[in-house]
Amino acid sequence: MTEDQRRYAPATARNREPILAVLQCHLPSQGLVLEIASGTGEHATYFAQSFGPGLVFQPTDPDPAARTSIDAWTAALGLTNVHPAFELDATCEAWPVTAADAVLAINMVHISPWAATEGLVRGAARILPAGGLLYIYGPYRFGGRHTAPSNEAFDTDLRSRNPEWGVRDVEAVAELARANGFCKPIIEQMPANNLSLVFRRLPYEGTFQQ
Repeated sequence: MTEDQRRYAPATARNREPILAVLQCHLPSQGLVLEIASGTGEHATYFAQSFGPGLVFQPTDPDPAARTSIDAWTAALGLTNVHPAFELDATCEAWPVTAADAVLAINMVHISPWAATEGLVRGAARILPAGGLLYIYGPYRFGGRHTAPSNEAFDTDLRSRNPEWGVRDVEAVAELARANGFCKPIIEQMPANNLSLVFRRLPYEGTFQQ
């Protein structure tokens, strides 16, 4: 009997439906969606099931065990619109994907160094067309203030585990995106004191800054 290599993240079961509701308002019906730091693969495969075959998902993760889980979920669900997962380092100046219609990053920004968020936004700017979607989900602060005591406690725990991690300011993420050619974000309130940040790529002329 083959061992089931799928991983399970309890938070995914709680947040995937609210995230899907936001994405249904913004993702195209066809095209390629690149997901950065896909983790277990439960988000990508759930979204792929919900959107149907016209929208293709490319999951990525730096962790080999996570990539194995992603591919196991894809196989178990019999999905044809999810590509095999591959390794992607958001901080690299060249990504294995050179063009996509949308880039997703769910629960990545707060559990990685700020350099990874900088790389995420720069990379998305390189590969997205004008109007392309950059979607970032997770907990955030406003003006250095947490939105809930639970987020403050979470932030303290993250920074105790790695000083380079932590809940970021919405304004810092929005300014980083603006400097790389994205519109002001649409901000959606989500369950458990999380936010959806929805950015659109501006036309290239006069907007992109290296």
